Amino acid sequence: MTTTSMIMWDAASARRAERQFLTGPTWSGTPVAEVVGAMMGAHAQVLSAAEVSVGVRTSTLTRADVRAALWDERSLIKTYGPRGTVRLLPAGELPLWSAALTAIPSGPSPFPPDVRLSEEQAAQVLAAIGEALEDTCLTLDEMTEEIVALTGPWAGDRVMPAFQDMWPRWRQVLHRAGWAGTLCFGPNRGRKATYTRPPVAGAVGGGTDGATWTDGATGTDGALGTFVRRYLGAYGPATPQHFAKWLAAPTGWAGTVFRELAAAGDIGEVDFEGTRAWVAAGDTEFPDGPPRGVRLLPYFDAYVIAGQPRERLFPGAAYERALAGGQAGNYPVLLVDGVVAGVWHQRRQGRRTTVTVEPLVRLTARQERELGEQVERVGEVLEARAELVVGEVKVGPHA
Repeated sequence: MTTTSMIMWDAASARRAERQFLTGPTWSGTPVAEVVGAMMGAHAQVLSAAEVSVGVRTSTLTRADVRAALWDERSLIKTYGPRGTVRLLPAGELPLWSAALTAIPSGPSPFPPDVRLSEEQAAQVLAAIGEALEDTCLTLDEMTEEIVALTGPWAGDRVMPAFQDMWPRWRQVLHRAGWAGTLCFGPNRGRKATYTRPPVAGAVGGGTDGATWTDGATGTDGALGTFVRRYLGAYGPATPQHFAKWLAAPTGWAGTVFRELAAAGDIGEVDFEGTRAWVAAGDTEFPDGPPRGVRLLPYFDAYVIAGQPRERLFPGAAYERALAGGQAGNYPVLLVDGVVAGVWHQRRQGRRTTVTVEPLVRLTARQERELGEQVERVGEVLEARAELVVGEVKVGPHA
């Protein structure tokens, strides 16, 4: 390890991979929630992808273990995270996430005046959601009935265009209820999603850096500051622009947050390949060389979505092949020595799954062996027998 204020890509990439269990799997007793916490949440728009994200970072966990943590142990919750995307989060960290996400300034409503909710109406709906979901799981239709009964018929007006349908007005703030810690997903009822109250809303927790937070401490000296330091620990060095992009937050707001934290001595400035960037205060130890090894990461893996600069994480041909219009996450990726070097796709039939990998670089004999091991591990996570096919991936993004 070296300690430096001038950081190059290889060192940054190696530290990110190491801290997210991508240089080697965790030991067999590592809790699922700890793996998810290291990633700053696992993207769960597609739950099976989240299961693979967690599983490939370990030597033994399968999709059944992730589901048990989510639905039985409740050490994980499935809720709305940055950008309104669905994520798996450690249940004990929900107050931290809620405090940070609700501190982000909201932009203007994208809806016409006759569709949007006023802030007073939004507050009524958020309170009604929390009341309706107490000690129960409800589908969206059932929530609509409860919310209308608690607020008024205006909340149920079907005025929101969505997927060739019209949604009730109240759904404009569904994700905000998740951010506020009053809503999370429950187990599916058949093919319908359900929602419930999180199991630990309002609890006190601690971060991996030893800091603590309480629900509602949103200042840079409270939960928001802890949240930024956690982000920098996972994905730093990073700029305010990187942080804002990850959260879909205003760049000016992120710059102010970073300046206040720097003035307080909570984060430190470094030179990241000639760019002014930041790490958590004192967190300046980095590996001496690049990460080594081959990894298969699924759709929307946190590592590729949050990793910046994007052109370094997706070098050469990977920038065109593995991104969709510059957006990361739409293709599962082959990671070689910390950077994207291909795409892959798996097609399951019964107890078997065929994993097709399209490398964009020539693999060494060692890397080919590691690729075979990774394919086998993906099969184990999915509780299937996996077969490797090396060739062109012919399906499109998010297929």
